[in-house]
Amino acid sequence: MNLKRKMFFKMLFYSLIRRRSRIIIALLAIVIGSTILSGLLTIYYDVPRQMSSEFRNYGANIILTSTDAYLDDEDIGNALSKIPSKSLSGYTPYKYANTKINNIPITMAGINFDSVSKTSPYWSIDGKLPTNDNEVLLGKKVASTFGSSVDSTITLSATMVEVTPEIEPLITDTDFVYTVDDVKYLDRELKLTVTGILDTGGTEEEYIYLSYSDVDFITLTNNGYDLVELSVSATSSELTNYIDAINNANMGVSAKRVKRVTESEASVLTKLQSLVFIVTFVVLILTMICVATTMTAVVAERKKEIALRKTLGASNKNIATEFMLEGVVLGTTAGILGAVLGYVFALVVSINVFSSAITFRPLLFPLTILSSIIVTAISSLIPVRNALKVEPAIVLKGE
Repeated sequence: MNLKRKMFFKMLFYSLIRRRSRIIIALLAIVIGSTILSGLLTIYYDVPRQMSSEFRNYGANIILTSTDAYLDDEDIGNALSKIPSKSLSGYTPYKYANTKINNIPITMAGINFDSVSKTSPYWSIDGKLPTNDNEVLLGKKVASTFGSSVDSTITLSATMVEVTPEIEPLITDTDFVYTVDDVKYLDRELKLTVTGILDTGGTEEEYIYLSYSDVDFITLTNNGYDLVELSVSATSSELTNYIDAINNANMGVSAKRVKRVTESEASVLTKLQSLVFIVTFVVLILTMICVATTMTAVVAERKKEIALRKTLGASNKNIATEFMLEGVVLGTTAGILGAVLGYVFALVVSINVFSSAITFRPLLFPLTILSSIIVTAISSLIPVRNALKVEPAIVLKGE
């Protein structure tokens, strides 16, 4: 390092040290700004993941149906292969059918009770989910209609079922078989124990829920599934890509969004991201004003020094370079501190709001430092211009 350059950096160092109070104020302003910038940017990019995870508590966001009649396990497997396993929170096939309780028509749904808690975590149940065959979960409205309660029993009935060659092998000793006008019919009953009452405030309360085998027994069929609910943790664009991939595969499966969930998710997400953007912008503007004010005061204090240096031969370029480098040093230091503190800030917010850790994004560290340097540099433009306007003769004469 030559003597001239060494002298320049020495002057730069002592210029910062001698005005510690003002420099610390400027440094703190930039640190606060870069901390909020880093923290809010981290939250901004992680909010879609967090919101998607939170909205999974409100139910499935994709529904699969068959383009023909019913879905089977192979169809479901083919569709699920289009979705990354890490994004799939759960899925539940539904098998719907009509039956009767006390000769009153009712709709039943066969489901997998082990998986329904993942796709419908919002279900509120008085009692518990069924764990075996011959057990049933009643919707609240159904339970009210029949006066049923937990641990009571209900009887499903299938009457006047024509005995076809397909049904003949399914007849059991408990079925009542009879003939009317040379046509053979059967009546079948299935007694179920009520393990729980479902309360959602929605249409789910109008159904009864039992195992697939119980549905097949009372309907004397072995049809596939009517639909499958998927709970997928993904952004709106990712969700669209998954749905398009399934629909474009031509495998007899149709996928669509659950609008009540996805539209609410998109609306809340857009508002949150807009709020984060506005707050970040305002904080950066305030930071620039604070830094510009502080640097202007520093220039005012150093007018005589600037005038003397110009008298001794320093060019405007030398003066401008020194002040801009001071800004770069402040911006870099504050950017490093802000990047670290910003991640801590985002982590605390995420844990308290979403009850989960934030995703670490290494790219935001250099971005925060670069933004801090740019903000400081822009803030220093007016003070530097004031420094270049200093007239040595006027200042040194004390005017």
